[in-house]
Amino acid sequence: MVSAVVLLKASPGHARRAAIAIRKIRGVREVHVVTGPYDIVCMTEAGDMAALGDTVITRIQRTPGITDSLTCLVV
Repeated sequence: MVSAVVLLKASPGHARRAAIAIRKIRGVREVHVVTGPYDIVCMTEAGDMAALGDTVITRIQRTPGITDSLTCLVV
C-alpha cells in the first residue's frame, strides 16, 4: 500500500465544490478545505505507485476547479 498527501489549489470560489467531488474518488481517504497557500488537502492511498499515479493524475487533478497540485508521498 502506498499513500500520499495531495495539496491542491482551486479557482476562486471553487474549493468547496471541488472538495465534495474529490471525496467521491476511490482511494481518497480524507479531504479538507484549508487556508494558506493551498485550498484543499487530501490523503490518498492505493495498492501501488501506478494506481496512486492514476488516482492523482487522471482523477484528482482533473476535478473541475482544480488549478494546481503538489503530491507528497508518505515514506
